[in-house]
Amino acid sequence: KQHASVGRMLPRFRGVTCDHATKSNLLKGPTLSTAIAPAGAETAAESTPSGGKPIMSHRQILLVIYGLMAGMFLSSLDQTIVGTAIRTIGDDLHGLNDQAWVTTAYLITSTIAVPIYGKLSDILGRRPLYIFAIAVFIVGSVMSSFSTSMIELAGFRALQGLGAGGLMSMPLAIMGDMLAPRERAKYQGYFLAVFGVSSVIGPLIGGLFAGTDQILWIAGWRWVFFINVPIGIAALGMVYRFLHLPKIDRHSVRIDWWGATAV
Repeated sequence: KQHASVGRMLPRFRGVTCDHATKSNLLKGPTLSTAIAPAGAETAAESTPSGGKPIMSHRQILLVIYGLMAGMFLSSLDQTIVGTAIRTIGDDLHGLNDQAWVTTAYLITSTIAVPIYGKLSDILGRRPLYIFAIAVFIVGSVMSSFSTSMIELAGFRALQGLGAGGLMSMPLAIMGDMLAPRERAKYQGYFLAVFGVSSVIGPLIGGLFAGTDQILWIAGWRWVFFINVPIGIAALGMVYRFLHLPKIDRHSVRIDWWGATAV
């Protein structure tokens, strides 16, 4: 059948001269190595640059995934952990009437920052923007834990939300840059599970800290924000050490500054 199909194809190239070796290769058809290529060959080819050396090993990819999941966990946890502690925080800072701003400021700034981080990461790269987002989130968490009034806490929570917007939006984009398409679905399930876990344990942890008078000579409710610091530093270290994405030549693009400001 192969000889017959190739024989039908050869008349189309009557005007083209070819040597005996080329004709024999056409008649042989696909080689054995092509026919039984391993299933992971496509994945390896897609995750390997043209130089032939993988950018990241499997162990490095897993460590980066853990760091990305930790960052996403922090951003989603802070949406729920404050809810059960806000009454205690309001009583301690004598500003229960302003408690709505503490939660609203975080949600507003994080929502605004999501599309901006996405656009800037396409221009400047995923790695520096994600490191910047973690750093801003950690700084906002430390400042929130030392707040002396509800207005200060609302402002520091707004700063924290600016970092949380990057922690929410960029992990999936980074994962798309690291992994082949056939492997992404497996890891996307892990990221989606992070939201489910944080929504369940967030109110529990917030109530636990709010119900404790002091932990290490610090008011219990302040640990609602302090808890982000060690987890954030660990995530920052893993991403900084092991995340190495290929550099892509990006042409000059137009940024809609007025649109970003309007958002």
